[in-house]
Amino acid sequence: MTKDSAKAAKARAVVASLLFIEAGVIGALGIWLMELTVTADTFEFKPLLGVLLFVVLGSGGLAASAMGYRRGKYFGRSPAVLANLIALGVVSYQIQAGLWLVAIPLAALAAATLAAALRAIPE
Repeated sequence: MTKDSAKAAKARAVVASLLFIEAGVIGALGIWLMELTVTADTFEFKPLLGVLLFVVLGSGGLAASAMGYRRGKYFGRSPAVLANLIALGVVSYQIQAGLWLVAIPLAALAAATLAAALRAIPE
């Protein structure tokens, strides 16, 4: 097995950084949704559990993918690509709802991460 080139290491570092940013965004969104659920007029446990699972699995999965990229492993490529394709689908719904302030940054982050993940393929 040959040693990774500096170009491959740089590409992996870019993908890992973008994935960590996405994990942080999902974590912040989840905390905000949990706060909305807890402070609602009628408290329900099942929606709170759903949001908690979303945060743990979504944010944790992206963070695990990022850590794998940082270590030189490529097991996180499929989850990274899938998560960003889903994010681009969410962007279309945000555009239809007229939420351009949310749609544009989400589209930019998802497209950049998707492109970086697809370019960081080992030789």
